[in-house]
Amino acid sequence: MSDDLTSDQRHALEVILDAVAQAGLDHVRHGLTVVEVDLPGERKLKTTTRLEVNRHSLGVHAFVARNPDENHEGVYRWLLERNLKLYGVAFAIDSAGDIYLDGRLPLVSVTHDEVDRLLGSVLAASDDSFNTILELGFASSIRKEWEWRESRGESTANLAAFAHLRPKG
Repeated sequence: MSDDLTSDQRHALEVILDAVAQAGLDHVRHGLTVVEVDLPGERKLKTTTRLEVNRHSLGVHAFVARNPDENHEGVYRWLLERNLKLYGVAFAIDSAGDIYLDGRLPLVSVTHDEVDRLLGSVLAASDDSFNTILELGFASSIRKEWEWRESRGESTANLAAFAHLRPKG
């Protein structure tokens, strides 16, 4: 590693790389200070999480869902209420309205257990919230998708979680 990194940064990167390797998670290194980890889920099949080792802190960033088509107030209220229950990260939106999980912690607190706990928090928040976000922010699109697939005899298997939104007809 480069002399441009502090000993705290080098240590944090070693811990992160060891933790994700031990967990068997797919990951890619970007430059010296970024590790991108794919967290496998059930509702949201994959949450790509960027761990960014800064000079004094570890940044955690994960895309959850695109900007809702509708019911922004309901989606944002639900996300803010959910933030009260999260560990190490919080829901946020970017300038395009896309939904992310974001967090920061001091480099000195980067341990194997803490990396595991933080990635677990990201995965749980993303996966547990995904269908609710879709239902609150994309209900009209989900109904249209039901109609389109049924009119063409297409599979609706991946819409099963939204059977209650299936148009009656």
